[in-house]
Amino acid sequence: MSTQPSLFTGPIVKAAARDAFVKLNPGTLIRNPVMFVTAIVATLSSVLWIKSLATGEGNPVFEGQLVFWLWLTVLFGNFAEAVAEGRGKAQAASLRATKAELKARLLTGVGDIWEWVPAHQLEKGDEVLVETGDLIPADGEVIAGIASVNEAAITGESAPVIREAGGDRSAVTAGTRVIADEIRVRVTAASGQGFLDRMIALVEGASRQKTPNEIALTILLAGLTLIFLIAVGTLPAFASYAGGTMAVPVLVALFVTLIPTTISGLLSAIGIAGMDRLVRFNVLAKSGRAVEAAGDIDTLLLDKTGTITIGDRQATEFKPLPGISEVELIAAARLASLADETPEGRSIVVLADEKAPGGEAMPTSAEPIAFTSQTRVSGLQIGERSLVKGAVDAVLRRLPDAADAEALRRIADDIARTGGTPLAVADGARLLGVVHLKDIVKAGIRERFGELRRMGIKTVMITGDNPLTAASIAAESGVDDFLAEATPEDKLALIRREQDGGKLVAMCGDGTNDAPALAQANVGVAMNTGTQAAREAGNMVDLDSDPTKLIEIVGLGKQLLMTRGALTTFSISNDVAKYFAILPAIFVALYPGLGALNVMALTSPESAILSAIIFNAIIIPLLVPLALKGVKYRAADAGSLLARNLGIYGLGGLIAPFVGIKLIDLAVSGLNLA
Repeated sequence: MSTQPSLFTGPIVKAAARDAFVKLNPGTLIRNPVMFVTAIVATLSSVLWIKSLATGEGNPVFEGQLVFWLWLTVLFGNFAEAVAEGRGKAQAASLRATKAELKARLLTGVGDIWEWVPAHQLEKGDEVLVETGDLIPADGEVIAGIASVNEAAITGESAPVIREAGGDRSAVTAGTRVIADEIRVRVTAASGQGFLDRMIALVEGASRQKTPNEIALTILLAGLTLIFLIAVGTLPAFASYAGGTMAVPVLVALFVTLIPTTISGLLSAIGIAGMDRLVRFNVLAKSGRAVEAAGDIDTLLLDKTGTITIGDRQATEFKPLPGISEVELIAAARLASLADETPEGRSIVVLADEKAPGGEAMPTSAEPIAFTSQTRVSGLQIGERSLVKGAVDAVLRRLPDAADAEALRRIADDIARTGGTPLAVADGARLLGVVHLKDIVKAGIRERFGELRRMGIKTVMITGDNPLTAASIAAESGVDDFLAEATPEDKLALIRREQDGGKLVAMCGDGTNDAPALAQANVGVAMNTGTQAAREAGNMVDLDSDPTKLIEIVGLGKQLLMTRGALTTFSISNDVAKYFAILPAIFVALYPGLGALNVMALTSPESAILSAIIFNAIIIPLLVPLALKGVKYRAADAGSLLARNLGIYGLGGLIAPFVGIKLIDLAVSGLNLA
């Protein structure tokens, strides 16, 4: 899914051409009011043309051409939507093939006894065994074991990932394959509600609901259609007053060129293509509203580790307090890290073994002290002895009467000023010293934040580090603000503060402690490897579990809004230019002075009307590639983007019809002469 196929392929075009006729069903067509009205007008014109053929009255040749191009206008609008849907259906077919072959080793609840069952029979809470070579049958969480998993079927990435019980990398997705070892998985999604099912629905466009902006634009276009219908309906009275008449086909042509058929024909395709681009970027959006909100984001909350910095902080130095030997600090830090499976914890053990080989093994009676976002410490409990390491302020809260607190703070501050992370180490009631963890800011991240700043987006770094470390990393990375020593409550409070100020907020997270903030944010991107609580709380899920992707998601949201705005501007400008072609042609016989408006010097009233209708029809398929690919997005402020769009699409929309209609007029008049 990471590859970008051609916009048009033979099978997609063939299926879209067929679906364009299927979508003539009134029940389907009525969802697009402008195209529905155009179809009604085309039907009435067809009846009048057949009557004209039967009676020999009027101009059957002209009316027949008019009817043909009216129906093509409707079909081209349907074709645009069908092409957008067709690109997703190709993905859905391969995903369905994957889903169809899923079977599960369902554990019966008696030891390790299992039985084969089809994956669709699994229920939430069932436990399954997945061995080497098996496809994971349903979305779930690893409850026992560790395994290497190939997620290429979902993410497009061939490199295997590790999934294990506990922590934030316990989530697994249906359709991915275990390539080494075995795991037990508890099913967390009922049949038909997993990520594979959501992806199938999203890429097909079947579950796409119109967004608020899209609904508002549809209402506006329907309102304009009604206004022009009333306006055109009054014209026969004006013609009669001037001593003339107006043929119904001419009124039909005027009405169809007045109403905004171009953007109406492309509006649905733009929305579907926007969701499609997101899916191809390996992000699942639970609604189009979330995609639109991403384009309007004002504040971006980013975790420091893994997003701004490379992550996997490494221990580089042990700094004991005065009166404490380095050997004692190393031994205590090592013991406190033996049960810590995080990269930081493992790096402390590795550094300790390098500096003082032959360290003590974990006692059998030892009990791990698990890290939580509230306590922010971890370690070992060995009988009455408590060995802990963690954030300096968290360790000092456990030991409020520690004698060496000020000395510890001075060491920690020195480390923090260099951008490192200090971890305090304590043995019971005694402070021993600090472990220096080093963070590395990602290359190019400062430039990325500069782009966001030009877009008017404020970036806020979220970290559990102390304020000095956070300030150093913030200054190096170029982030606008930071929240240090952040707890889940702090994140939630920050989001609410920003929203109370009228801002839209985006954030990403993967842990259960991130769930409240993900739910509160306007755009909450959960990592696919994260906990079930985080994935349910967010309104987007990143299948690649890449925290930096939040920046690209904002760009995709802005691209969707820009594409819709650009093509709406082009369509309205287009209609203004078409009036210069058709209005003089219709009224010049009644009001000769209007001939001055025939700036294109069109051959005859009939060719002018026909040329405008033909241009009105063919401009829709010509703009389909732009609607599907999207307007190229550049980081800039709103004023610059508006000026650019008006210059390119506004001015372009005015000029294109003058050129296009004139060329079509030359072709039409040449054919008629021949």
